[in-house]
Amino acid sequence: MAFGPKRLSKHAPARSGPIAGSLLLVAVVASTPAHATFGYFADGYGVQAEGLAGASIAYPKDSLAVATNPASLIALGNRFDIGADLFLPRRGASIVGNGAGPDQSFDGSGVSDFLIPQIGYAHALNEDWAVGIAVYGNGGMNTSYRTNPFGRFGATGEAGVNLEQLFVSPTVAYRIADGQSIGVSFNLGYQLFKAEGIGIFGGYSSNPTAISNNGTDHAFGYGIRIGYQGQLTPDLTVGAFWQSKTYSGRFKKYSGLFAEQGAFDAPSSFGIGVGYKLTSDLDAALDVARIDYSDVPSVGNSLSQLFLGHPFGASNGPGFGWRDATIVKLGLNYTISPAWQVRGGWGYTTQPVPSSQTFLNILAPGVVQNHFTGGATWTSDGGTEVSAAVMYAPQTTVHGSGSIPVPFAGGEANIHLSEVIVSLAVGWHV
Repeated sequence: MAFGPKRLSKHAPARSGPIAGSLLLVAVVASTPAHATFGYFADGYGVQAEGLAGASIAYPKDSLAVATNPASLIALGNRFDIGADLFLPRRGASIVGNGAGPDQSFDGSGVSDFLIPQIGYAHALNEDWAVGIAVYGNGGMNTSYRTNPFGRFGATGEAGVNLEQLFVSPTVAYRIADGQSIGVSFNLGYQLFKAEGIGIFGGYSSNPTAISNNGTDHAFGYGIRIGYQGQLTPDLTVGAFWQSKTYSGRFKKYSGLFAEQGAFDAPSSFGIGVGYKLTSDLDAALDVARIDYSDVPSVGNSLSQLFLGHPFGASNGPGFGWRDATIVKLGLNYTISPAWQVRGGWGYTTQPVPSSQTFLNILAPGVVQNHFTGGATWTSDGGTEVSAAVMYAPQTTVHGSGSIPVPFAGGEANIHLSEVIVSLAVGWHV
């Protein structure tokens, strides 16, 4: 039995109510922190995909799939999905061998629990055209240190950062041939950022008054995502996507912290995927993707830029020193009966944070690498789907190597992160 794009009736019903409802909930999504798993990108979009470790480029399960591959709209029919993730990260750091103070550990989980909504809608205009929208958190990072790791250098108060990224992605897809579709999403981005307790870096900034404790700033951005999905055989579906950099306005309140006077674009990404029906009841999905963190100066520039004459906030100023990340996701979906499906998955990302860059990344320890997931869907006689998923990313620690600069008395900063996500969603065919 095939699971790729399906031919729909030319007379598919047109219902716009769910779109209006999803737009009304945008403000709710915007008020909650996005989550970080693959660096600071989400592990997956849609609770069913999350149960598969996010593997959905060629294997769409609900309308949030367009946040990965917009071409999947053709396969989805008419449906509305709403769900939420309960995100439970545990992050922290330690400083060892530092001349400014004794060895010490710090807990960055002063704020520890986050509820993150997600909304999707797909609508077939006819057998060849479909439209939809997805509202989701693309990524983010939060740290909250009650004991300031930079206190030994003169910093005062609590320390931490809060980065939130909301995306609203109106999407259109077109069937170019039987079993073949393309799609495009216009990504509208909205970011919030706040930093506290890092005023000591003001002496190394092009704008010392715009580096810390300036409250929450916001910025809007835009970009595109294009995708392809093709059913090559009844059992084999392939997919691919490319997402542009999301060009964002500057965080003016933090123009002395981020390179290019407060610029913080969302990085570009691309990937390919395969979906394969192993048996009549068991499907496999495999994705390989790349995130171009190094192409965003505020993320990719090394702290060493500071000692090459480029202060924080300058055009070539320091960033978090992140490398590009390659991600692999593998999921299995088993249909027990018409009412029940179960699934599981594993995801892995190469380490984006080099051991030489852990000092500044005390504020952004997005270092987990392995992700283990499970989930299930129950479908009622009327077609309503209730899905749940859980993700566990065991603690990963990056030990610093030459990480604390000599002006800060040397030694090493070690950073760690572990995560649990529990998710629940309801989907309707409309």
